[in-house]
Amino acid sequence: MNSHITPLLSAQAPGTADALLYRAMLTFLFQVQRIRAIWITGSTATLKRTTDVVCSALFLVLLSPVFLLIAILVKLEDGGPVFFAQRRVGQHGREFKMFKIRSMCMNAEAKMKELLDQNQHKDGVTFKIKNDPRITRVGRWLRKFSLDELPQFYNVLVGDMSLVGPRPPIPSEVSKYSLVHRRRLAIKPGITCLWQISGRSEIDFSGQVQLDIDYIENLSFWMDVKILLRTVPAVISGKGAY
Repeated sequence: MNSHITPLLSAQAPGTADALLYRAMLTFLFQVQRIRAIWITGSTATLKRTTDVVCSALFLVLLSPVFLLIAILVKLEDGGPVFFAQRRVGQHGREFKMFKIRSMCMNAEAKMKELLDQNQHKDGVTFKIKNDPRITRVGRWLRKFSLDELPQFYNVLVGDMSLVGPRPPIPSEVSKYSLVHRRRLAIKPGITCLWQISGRSEIDFSGQVQLDIDYIENLSFWMDVKILLRTVPAVISGKGAY
């Protein structure tokens, strides 16, 4: 409860003559705090969405030459499609189609069953292995520097994602979620997040969930700015990417 209100509640209520005034004053203070909380939440959401739209549109334009170069390299390696679309789960469990530059062989989904026993995330919710044989030569470089994630700026632009937020899971992962895990779905998923700047795939799923919950509970525009600034050196170093 707010520190300005607590002393009033702990004090003895005034006499009958002042009772109505006392209650009116308490009601007013509670409403002020409620409106303030709503305003902060609403203003943060508005600022966050405005930043998402402006930055994603700018990045899509500026990075268009990079998209072209990557597309040529992907095509030259195996002649397959450049982009890969996958169903992901977003805010409040709403599914959407997330776009990536293809970094794996064309039958990667089918081959995953053969590799399940090598999963380094032992809880079994998420699937991560080092030196995944499904990753192409070009794809290994794309993943190291997160270049395969660039098309997600389009997902941000259309409102499926945000620049910062928990990474969007696939439906099969969400089906294994506990109630605690589902707290990750309270906000829009993002391109980057706390655990991606803290070790990426080297952090196990439980650690990822805890960092996502910490982010949600302390959400602010300035936290987003700090995470975005820390994302740049994290991507350049390539640490934890596989």
